[in-house]
Amino acid sequence: MEQPRRDPVGIVGVGNMGGAMAARLLEAGWPVQVCDIDLHRVRLLELQGAQVRHTAAQCATGVAVLIVCVVDSPQVDTVLFGPAGAASVLRAGQDVLLCPTIAPQDTERFAARLLEQGVCVIDAPMSGGPARARDGSMSLMLAGGGAVIDRRRELIAALSDKVFRISARPGDGARSKLVNNLLAGINLVGAAEAIALAERLGLDAASTLALIGQSSGQSWIGSDRMQRAIAGDFEPRAHMTLLEKDTRLALQAAAAAGFEGPLGAAAHAVFARACAAGLAQRDDGALLQLLRQPPVS
Repeated sequence: MEQPRRDPVGIVGVGNMGGAMAARLLEAGWPVQVCDIDLHRVRLLELQGAQVRHTAAQCATGVAVLIVCVVDSPQVDTVLFGPAGAASVLRAGQDVLLCPTIAPQDTERFAARLLEQGVCVIDAPMSGGPARARDGSMSLMLAGGGAVIDRRRELIAALSDKVFRISARPGDGARSKLVNNLLAGINLVGAAEAIALAERLGLDAASTLALIGQSSGQSWIGSDRMQRAIAGDFEPRAHMTLLEKDTRLALQAAAAAGFEGPLGAAAHAVFARACAAGLAQRDDGALLQLLRQPPVS
């Protein structure tokens, strides 16, 4: 049976998450063009059928949707509005999915600037990690006009079977993601602390984690990260710097809303400490390494 025609998609940023999304779309028959400063990742996707583009503007040329999957607001700004940025070629009728975890006000600013030239933005943060992005089971938090989300429903369905429509206001996806990631950070710090304590008490870490996984202390991120950490696998699926950034942004959003909770700042301080201790480019499960160390007297 002949596959239905699918509109071309561009993806700028094909790291762990963007690369997994690109591979999934290629496997499903979508025409995909990719751009990234990491040429090795680009070449791997080229072998799977992606078209390689060398600038964001080239990647945005001729596509129906441009997916931006970089790390932070300065990178988004460069991708969209820097030299050879995508905004120089984007036109009415093309849409942009903004997937990074960034400050809500930055999402609002980017969306407003693109709307001036008739380009609609779907604020679309992701959660779940590369494996879930690859198999389509990651979460997508969508904020944007109903018309543009409906227009791209086939692409969205190809990317995720866990889609949450937050509101029509770009920026609310970012707010939702920060709330989620603040809790993820708190849970991960708690899991690392618990396993480090178990080891100090003479308990077997793997057995303790298995017990927690079937008990009231379970969290998905704790089980996922601590399983790898106990095995000594600290290769980054999610760099320590990401939750340091995300918890910091969540605290900034909380302060702007006049809210102060008891745990967020403490969790952020642990991620900041881990980065300062040389673990910035390790998997965020390397918190276990940090908390295994005896306190400095």
